[in-house]
Amino acid sequence: MSDFLQAMSIQPCELDAGCEVLRQEVRAFLDKELAGYPAIKRAESWVGVDETFSRKLGAKGWIGMTWPSRYGGGERSAMERYVVLEELLAAGAPAGAHWVAERQSGALLLRYSPEVLAPRILPGIARGETYFCIGMSEPDSGSDLASIRTRAQRLDGGWVINGSKVWTTGAERSHYMIALVRTAAPETDRRAGLSQFLIDMKSPGVVIRPIHNLLGEHEFNEVFLKDVHVPDENLLGEPGDGWKQVTAELALERSGPERYMSSTTLLTGMLDEADAGDTRQAVALGRLVADYACLRQMSIGVAGMLANGENPALAAAIVKDQGANLEQNVPAVALDLFGDSAAPGSAFGELISYVNRASPSYSLRGGTREILRGIIGKGMGLS
Repeated sequence: MSDFLQAMSIQPCELDAGCEVLRQEVRAFLDKELAGYPAIKRAESWVGVDETFSRKLGAKGWIGMTWPSRYGGGERSAMERYVVLEELLAAGAPAGAHWVAERQSGALLLRYSPEVLAPRILPGIARGETYFCIGMSEPDSGSDLASIRTRAQRLDGGWVINGSKVWTTGAERSHYMIALVRTAAPETDRRAGLSQFLIDMKSPGVVIRPIHNLLGEHEFNEVFLKDVHVPDENLLGEPGDGWKQVTAELALERSGPERYMSSTTLLTGMLDEADAGDTRQAVALGRLVADYACLRQMSIGVAGMLANGENPALAAAIVKDQGANLEQNVPAVALDLFGDSAAPGSAFGELISYVNRASPSYSLRGGTREILRGIIGKGMGLS
């Protein structure tokens, strides 16, 4: 248990005065750029897409902020980057076009191909012009990532990939995918023999088919890979490094403020609608705000761990699990407090309806609740 407590320990991390100066700059920018932006669009949170907005963020130097300048980055601190993300999420800004590329794909290229792929691709990400999707999940694999069947066969000068990926967010607009595939048959350890490749989404043999969600929106896709050729230089690291890379990547995917702030627009809407004299509303909303404050401190602490070069995989799983609970509780509270009084067809009523229908996905993306709790249980020595 002591090893678990040490692994999940999240130390307090403070934002310095420079971060707060940056926060005011970001808020002023967002107030101007998102003036008149409707609440129902803000509720899309970090999956909302506006490529023009992404390019404007890039022009401000707010994408790839921690990367070296030779890759188009700003060489700023992880805490400054956190402040920008926090303000984007609080405002419901449509930053989804570049989100995956900036959050995790660029970091992988920077670490595993710093001389070949990173100089070629990262500057476009930093400008808000180059977008990525994640090629992990597959049909029939569920959450058992080690059971994937997409394969890469080595040929002279490269590899040929065959298989499919599913729930691939943003594939229809992405320039690249980083795909986890099998490069060797599994032996005793099914996680062996996995590798990751950079795939150009315009390559011959890449076919994208849309999957519409419960909201009728086209967010997800199934991607088919039929004899897709990739050059040797598009292998990240060495053959067999894939599982190690993916676990590090998932820590990035699970640790950010987007893992507890997806319902923030609805929370602020409830605060605007609340009756200051209604004790029941005050108690319920006060509890939500307290939960936000707690998760914010945990999330900032995980960001500090990343900045210090620590592996926050277990701590990130805890934050993501508890963050999804909070995100899904917000629409439940809204329905309880305002479900009878919100006028049908009103902006507030539509906001409650939208977030309520979107919220089931919050405990799926980035790892299901069962997978996260399995990770936590293993960390506690329970399996």
